Amino acid sequence: MSKTNPTDRLYSKDHEWVKDNGDGTAVVGITDYAQEMLTDIVFVELPPIGKKVAQGEPVAVVESVKSVSDVYAPVSGEVIKVNDELENAPDLINSDAFGKGWIATLKLADTDELKSLLSAADYDSLIKEEKH
Repeated sequence: MSKTNPTDRLYSKDHEWVKDNGDGTAVVGITDYAQEMLTDIVFVELPPIGKKVAQGEPVAVVESVKSVSDVYAPVSGEVIKVNDELENAPDLINSDAFGKGWIATLKLADTDELKSLLSAADYDSLIKEEKH
């Protein structure tokens, strides 16, 4: 059963979330809905520190028992930190997608891009449409 999408972050139509730290950086991960669709995650390919990504470009790869999926950067920026815990425990994304299952922290290239993302309520509506 999907958990409620936290209202302290923004969402992409590709099912990634962004939590703006308010200091020019933001944490990125995939949503609970996304991990539910992927089922059991067995491997996460984290981006290298220093990698620059544009909004909508792949930033990481998540492999589940069902498929391999790109994780798209919901905003442009430079990778300044990655969640090393995922290397040994990729299932943290399944158990805690919005917490311990975060993927990377980006130094934002353009904070205005955050305005193009969905609120939790808008993302909830998107999921409801996809399920029908």
